[in-house]
Amino acid sequence: MAEILELVLSAAFWTAVLRIAMPYVLGTLGELLCERAGVLNLGIEGIMTLGAMAGWMAVYQGADLWTGVAVAALAGAALGLLHAVLTVPLGLSQHVAGIGVTLLGTSLTYFTYRMVLPQATTPPTIEPFRPWPIPGLSEIPVLGPSLFSQTPLAYAALGLVALVAYVLYRTPVGLGLRMVGENPAAAEAQGLSVTGLRMGAVCAGSALMAVGGAFLTLSAFNAFFFNMLNGRGWICIALVVFASWRPGKALLGALLFAGFDALQLRLQQIVGPALPYQVFLMMPYLLSILALVVMARRAAYPKALMVPYRKGER
Repeated sequence: MAEILELVLSAAFWTAVLRIAMPYVLGTLGELLCERAGVLNLGIEGIMTLGAMAGWMAVYQGADLWTGVAVAALAGAALGLLHAVLTVPLGLSQHVAGIGVTLLGTSLTYFTYRMVLPQATTPPTIEPFRPWPIPGLSEIPVLGPSLFSQTPLAYAALGLVALVAYVLYRTPVGLGLRMVGENPAAAEAQGLSVTGLRMGAVCAGSALMAVGGAFLTLSAFNAFFFNMLNGRGWICIALVVFASWRPGKALLGALLFAGFDALQLRLQQIVGPALPYQVFLMMPYLLSILALVVMARRAAYPKALMVPYRKGER
C-alpha cells in the first residue's frame, strides 16, 4: 500500500496521466460539440485514426509540427463534413453513417500509409513536440513537473477546454448551437439555420477529434502504427455521457480514465506475476464503467440528440 501511495503522489505518475489524457480530452471535446448540436458522431474512431496518420505523414514529408496539426484538423473536418451531409440535410441514420465513416477513415488511413510507404517494415519516426517547461511554475513540487512541463500541444488541448466552454456558454454561437440540440424548431423560429449550425458543429468537432489522434503521433509518440488508437474514440463517446455534455467535466473524466490507465501499468510492475496482467488491463475499463453508471443516471442529454430535423416541420 505504501508503494502505491508513493506512486500516486509522484510527479512522474501525474506527468504520465496528463500525457495519456490529452487524446481523450480532444476527442471528447469534439464529440461533445457534435452531440450538443444534436448529432451523434460514431465516426470518431476513424476520424482520430486518420488524424493520427495525416498529421504524422505531413511532418514526415517535411512539414513543421504545427502544420502537421493543421493537416490533421483538415482531414478530420473533411470526414466530419461527409458525416454531416449524410445525417443533417439528408437525415440518414446517425448510427449507420457514423460506423460507415469509421470504416472509411480507418481503411483510407491504412491504404494511404501503404501507398506512400510500401516498403516500410518498421514505422518511420519523426521529431515530435518536446516538453516545454514553463519557467518558475515547472519548479513547483509534484504539480510543476507534471502540469507545467508538458508539450505545447498538451497546453493547447487544455486551453481548448476553456475555449469550448466559453464559446458554448458565453457567446451567441454557443447559445444557438445548444438550442439546435435541444429544440431545433425554436431555433428556426428565431431565424437560426439549424442545418448550418449542426453541420458546422460536426465539422469543428471532427477537426478536434483528428487533432486528438494527431497528439499520439506528434506528441505522445514519434511514429504511426496500425491500431494505435486501440478504441480511444469509443471511450471518448462514453466520456461525453460521463461529463453530462460539459467541457469541464469532460476534462475531469479524461483525467480519471487516464489515471486508471497509468495506475494499472505501474501496478503490473509492483504486483508482478502474482496476478495475470489481463486483470490490470481490464481495471481502467471496469472502473470507468462504474463511474459512468453513477454519473449517467443524473445526466441531462440534449433533447434533440439523434433526431433529424427538416425545415418547416414541427
